[in-house]
Amino acid sequence: MRTTVLLIWKELLHRWGSFLLGATALTAAVALSVALAITETASQRETRRVTRDLGFNLRIIPRETDMEQFYLAGYSDQTMPESSLDKLASMEKFSYNHLVASLQRKIQVAGHSVLLMGISGEQAPPGKKKPPMIFSVEPGTVHVGYEIARLLKLKKGDSITLGGKGLRIARVMPATGTVDDVRVIGLLADVQQVLGLEGRINEIKAIDCLCLTADENPQAILQSQLQQTLPEARVVMQSSIAEARARQRQMSEKYATFVIAAVLLVVAAWIGTLAIVNVRQRYGEIGLFRALGYGSGRIATLVLGRAVLIGLAAALAGYFLGTWLALTWAPGIFPVTARAIRSQPILLPWAMLAAPLLAAVASLIPAAIAITQDPADVLRSQ
Repeated sequence: MRTTVLLIWKELLHRWGSFLLGATALTAAVALSVALAITETASQRETRRVTRDLGFNLRIIPRETDMEQFYLAGYSDQTMPESSLDKLASMEKFSYNHLVASLQRKIQVAGHSVLLMGISGEQAPPGKKKPPMIFSVEPGTVHVGYEIARLLKLKKGDSITLGGKGLRIARVMPATGTVDDVRVIGLLADVQQVLGLEGRINEIKAIDCLCLTADENPQAILQSQLQQTLPEARVVMQSSIAEARARQRQMSEKYATFVIAAVLLVVAAWIGTLAIVNVRQRYGEIGLFRALGYGSGRIATLVLGRAVLIGLAAALAGYFLGTWLALTWAPGIFPVTARAIRSQPILLPWAMLAAPLLAAVASLIPAAIAITQDPADVLRSQ
């Protein structure tokens, strides 16, 4: 065994150019794999954060809502108890998150139609606490839509009277080109008092936590879960947002897998080609070994052992290169979740196992060519 290792080492030193070509390619593959593994957590969090910002895609409304009126007006004309929010938020193993109760009605303010909306604080089911999606509203204050502020000549710090209740304007919201421009948003308790609907809401907004395939029906699953907790409610899913969120998550996961698989395939082909060239260069040497009594196993060990040494060198260099690339460049690519990027020492033993294995598998055909050579034919040709 010691003699075999020595022969492999001497051959690597003799044909160092071929060794460097193989090691460089495999180092690049290991570095890419390590960098992607380190940044995978940050990538997933970044993707979730970006897709989350698409907005709420679930609307939980009273079951007896007139859906024609709901779609025309944009809110339900029925109400349900505010405690419905607490029921949902207290449920474990629930596929909802970012729960926000709201109460909406159209009112007249100084001769203009305004969509008044009260919102609660954001809640989450047990163990699913996330950073809030919406801004908070202080008691006694409102956030006024751009168009309403323009029509009524209102600015931050002014007061506005709604249903006989005076409220201070905490912010004039920027123009969005949507119904939000004619919306006034206040704290749920304040709006309930203005509308005389204390303890009532007409909607709970949420995001689903399902990651389903295209042939599955998320709305049916969510409605089934809702039925167990709030049978008096129904869920309306905004499919375009849900599908865009699911497609983005799945695309992100598949893309990283595709890149690694493609790189490993190319590198394996490259190493295999270099191994075949190496076997051809050692045609006479291998024939002499066979003539001296070296068995097929020992000849195969010379070829595969060389590949394993290349893999070990590439694994070591690739791990440190990939870690450096991830820690240096990834924070600029994933600024929101940059703090999730950390070196992962557990990847080193995996690299030390996978890289030599890949190199050995890629060298199986060259090894088979080497052991099937007839030593008599080789020696006659020399």
